[in-house]
Formats: sequence, C-alpha cells, structure tokens
Amino acid sequence: MKRTLSVLIALAFVLTTLQVQPAAAQTTTYTVKPGDNLYQIALKHGTTVDAIMQANGLTSTIIIVGQVLIIPTGGAAPPAATPKPAANPGTYTVLAGDNLYRISVKFNTTVEAIQSLNGLTSTVIFVGQVLKIPGGSPSPTATSAPAATAVPGATATKTPTPVPTGTGGAGFELGGQVASFSRPDLMLYAGMAWVKQQVRWAPASKATDFTNVITDAHNKGFKVLLSVLGDPQYATSGNFPAFASFVGDLAAAGADGIEVWNEMNIDREWPSGQINATNYLPLLQQSYNAIKARNSNTLVVSGAPAPTGFYGGCSPTGCDDAPYINALIAAGGLNYMDCLGAHYNEGVISPTQTSGDPRGNPNHYTRYYQTMVDTYYNAAGGKKKLCFTELGYLSGQEWGYVPAGFVWLPPYNLTVAQQAQYLADATRLSRDQGKVRLMIIFNVDLTAYNPDPQAGYAMIRPGGSCPACDSVHVVTGGR
Repeated sequence: MKRTLSVLIALAFVLTTLQVQPAAAQTTTYTVKPGDNLYQIALKHGTTVDAIMQANGLTSTIIIVGQVLIIPTGGAAPPAATPKPAANPGTYTVLAGDNLYRISVKFNTTVEAIQSLNGLTSTVIFVGQVLKIPGGSPSPTATSAPAATAVPGATATKTPTPVPTGTGGAGFELGGQVASFSRPDLMLYAGMAWVKQQVRWAPASKATDFTNVITDAHNKGFKVLLSVLGDPQYATSGNFPAFASFVGDLAAAGADGIEVWNEMNIDREWPSGQINATNYLPLLQQSYNAIKARNSNTLVVSGAPAPTGFYGGCSPTGCDDAPYINALIAAGGLNYMDCLGAHYNEGVISPTQTSGDPRGNPNHYTRYYQTMVDTYYNAAGGKKKLCFTELGYLSGQEWGYVPAGFVWLPPYNLTVAQQAQYLADATRLSRDQGKVRLMIIFNVDLTAYNPDPQAGYAMIRPGGSCPACDSVHVVTGGR
C-alpha cells in the first residue's frame, strides 16, 4: 500500500510538471520581397517589429530583398497581434482619441476581427460607441482607463490618451500631411499625433463642408491642422473678414490647428504687385482674433512662406522668406500667432550638416535644416517656436529621375534609405532642440509624380513600403 501511494505521488508530480512546462517558442521563416518593411511583415505574421529584430539580431529596421528572416509565431506567450477567439466577446466603449487600430492593440486582436464581429464596413468609429471585442470580457478597468500591456519582444504598449486640443503645453509633436488618410496605423506607428490637410477657401465657402475632415481625424485618434488658403485673386482686403469668419467657424467645429494662408511671399499664392508682409498682416490679425473668439485652444500658425533666395530680397512678384518674416515680425505679427509657420523641402544632405551642399550658393540658409531653423527662430527672438507645416525630402529612386526643376542632386536626389534616415534625424533634432513646436512631414501618401513629384516626398513608397515609418518609429517609439 505504501509503495502504491509512493508511485501515485510520483506520477502526480510528473503530470503536474508536464502541465506547467511552457511550450517551446515557435518560428517560421520569411523571404523579404520588393516593397516589404518590418512593420508590414510583423502585421502579416501576427507579431511585432521588435520581436522580429530580436529573433534576427537586427540593430536597425533596414532589410533587403531576398533576405531570409526568422519570424516568431508562437510559444509560451503568443504575439500581441494574434486574434483571440471570437466566442464569448466582451465589450468596449469608445473614448475620445480611440481608433480601431489602437483598440485592437489594447485587446490583443486585429482591426479586421473587430470589424467582422461588429459588422463594420469601414474603420470610422465614434465616441460612446459600444464595440464587441473578440476574445472574451475585457479587464474591469478596460472601459475607463486601459492599462499598459506588455507584449513579447517589445516594450510595454503605452496607454493611448484622449486627443487634446490646442497648444497643450507647447511640447513638440509630430504629424503628417495626407491625401487619402488611408493608413492611420502607419502614422501611429511612426509616432504622429497630428494630421494635416489643405482646405481651399473661396468667398462662397462654408465651414460645414469641411467639418467631416475634423471628425474623421478625431475618430482616428489624431489632432488636425487645417492649412487654409485660396487663389491669389481672393487675397484682397475686402475678402479678409469673410476668410476670418470661415476659419473661426472651423475652430468652433473643433479644428486643433489652423494655418492662415500658405506661401504668401510668391505670386503663385498672393497677387503680384501686392506681395509684402504688411499686406498679409491684416489677414493674420483678423483670422487670429476670429479663431480665438470661437475656440481659444486652437493653435494659430502664421502662413509658412516659400523658402527661397530667388528674388534677392523683395520685388513686386515675390519676396525671399527671410526678409518677409522679418518684416512681418517688425510689424507686430508675433501678437497674432501661436507659432511661426515654416516650410523646408529642398534638402539633399543630412539635417545634421550645416555645410557641404553640392549645389550653387552652398551657404544659403535654406539649404540646411539647422540654418533654416535658426534663421526663423532668431528672427522671432525666441518668443515663438516654429511650426513646420511642411518638412520633406525628395527621393525619385523608384522612378530613376526627378522632374525638371527639382533635380538638386542627379539623377534622383536621394535614395529611399537616405530619405528615411533624414526624416528621422529631422524629427530628433526638432524634438530635442526646443525650437520647434510642431513638425508636419510632407507627406505620407501622395501619389502624383509629374510635373510636381509629390509622390517622391511620400513616406509610403510606390510599392507600399514605408522605410521612413520604421526610421521615425525608432526616434519616437510610436503611439
């Protein structure tokens, strides 16, 4: 009897040991194809970028076509993106700032699984909406204050915060200009908090025609900057009150930021013969007052001038940006802006460099990120930070050429890898130096290439890859 009991105890111990032994980690392999990036590969296999990098001993997100990657697919702790069974779903009430991608990360599932369970035909959701969540009931705190959740091979996922409005303490934030706004997941991965869209104004325009843009951005978890401009024929003092009323209505509708006109120092955007800062100032003043009267939290950005030294000063057909902003500030313009608008889009060397541009006039300040920032910031005497409403780097690598007028470094300016690295470097500099309030990357997803190579500036490349999303993510940690 004693021997039998000993055998049973030993057998129970063995069975218990077997039950608690973790399953061996599971992997598969994947051969990199044209257009791939680590983020897309991670989504495809239900894992994370960090987990793939760790499994392969990668120290950067750069991968090459034909490279064979080890992909973690399971084991003791399944990857964060693996959907849970749809049986016995829980519920979640949508909060301000939520979107389906962020909710799927919170609950260890996928956007597609949530859409399928709720019969959603788009990713649009709204505050207060109750969603069924695959995988069972959420934790008791999930509907009010979701806790950060650790995932294998990655740092803890940060709890998303509701989208605030306005200046929010004037800390640095990142955003991107979009056309279709179809990849908010990539923008969140890159750490973007803002989305920028242009609004074309005319005297008959109504703000209600654009409130859907504001609502869509908020539903996807972004603050929205509207760059509001019109044809040069409308840039006359008689139209300024109507324009100011229009942007005031946009502020009342929830626009988090408004840029008052755009590149008004050149005749493409302002009437020839009237191009000077003192003609623009009344528009800025009236717009600022109307915006703040309707929504004091809306960020007011002065119109970013075109960066140029073409005019050698100022003339009836155009004005270089440095004398233009100096004149605007001298006339009292700093009283009617929260930050000074700027554009930077002609760089062909690293933003960490302040010399060595291969073009003629290599010492001109607009050739370099740093001298551009310092010129504007010093003009404002440090009283206002900069808001880059466009900052981009042009790569025509996939096309093998760049349209005439944009060839600054033959044959196609930058490689895609250079573009990705330069955007990451510019993000880091803007964040760390304390001179930039907001940086909008130009652009995320534009597709036109001729005659204006907007697609060459795009983060999402023609094959669908986004190397810049990976490089910027390294700087920001994502959202």
